[in-house]
Formats: sequence, C-alpha cells, structure tokens
Amino acid sequence: MSEKLKSLAELALIRGAARRQSQSVVFTNGCFDLLHRGHVHLLREAKACGDILIVAINSDRSVKTIKGPRRPVLPENDRVELIAAMEMVDYVVLFDEPDPYRLIAELNPDVLVKGGDWSAEKIIGADVVERNGGRVAVVPYLKGFSTSEIIERIKD
Repeated sequence: MSEKLKSLAELALIRGAARRQSQSVVFTNGCFDLLHRGHVHLLREAKACGDILIVAINSDRSVKTIKGPRRPVLPENDRVELIAAMEMVDYVVLFDEPDPYRLIAELNPDVLVKGGDWSAEKIIGADVVERNGGRVAVVPYLKGFSTSEIIERIKD
C-alpha cells in the first residue's frame, strides 16, 4: 500500500504542521472508480489551490452504499494506489461513511474542492470550511468524462 495513505489521526498531525508553517491544505474526495481524464483535471486544479493536497477516497463499502452493489469496479486498494501515484497528490485517506463530512470537520482544510457536477450549495462540508475562514472551489466539469458514462459506453 502506498506511503501516501494516511489515517485521519496522521493527517490531523500533518494539518497542524502545515498550519504552523503557513501552508494551505486542500481537500477533495471521491470514489475514483476507473481513473479517467476528468479525475486528472480535478486533481490538477485542486493542487493549484494550495500547498498540500489531501484526497479522501470512498472505501468499497462506501461506494456500494452510494453507487449500488455492482460498484466499485476497482477495489479500494487499487484506487488508493492509482490516486497516490499521481504527482499532484500529497496524501490519501480512505473513509467508510457515505460522505466525507467527519473528515472535513476534523481536518478543517483551507480549501475544499469538488467537481462541477456538484452545485456549491450541495457540497458536503462547505459550511464547516467557510465557517472556519476557508473557501470552497468548484472545478468545471469535463463533459463526457465520468465513470458512469464510461461504464455505459462499455456496456453499449
């Protein structure tokens, strides 16, 4: 497993050190099932928003809860390795809940980033980040690049 994979407790320490060094922490999350160009675009844009990029990845159990019994296509260990291998990603964390609210509340990132398929009002954790002086960034959605769309094209 990747050395970039950290527990929430480890990330809280990293977050504290970053704050002391005046570094900004950026947080994004997703299932990242079947890595594609849209994911790369999101992660590049997220990294451009600050110094340290933390990517929270839904566990297999979490993905099944959100997407149904036929997902994920790739198991969590593979998804972690793929995301962690990307140069713009500093740390990854797995989470079992359907959403990352607890992680966001604990880590209190400076910037919360989501893809443009999410409206600003529906971004989970935005309230916490903004209440603590951070900001929410929405990365424009690349049409035609979603895991669900790729799966549908394969099925056709």
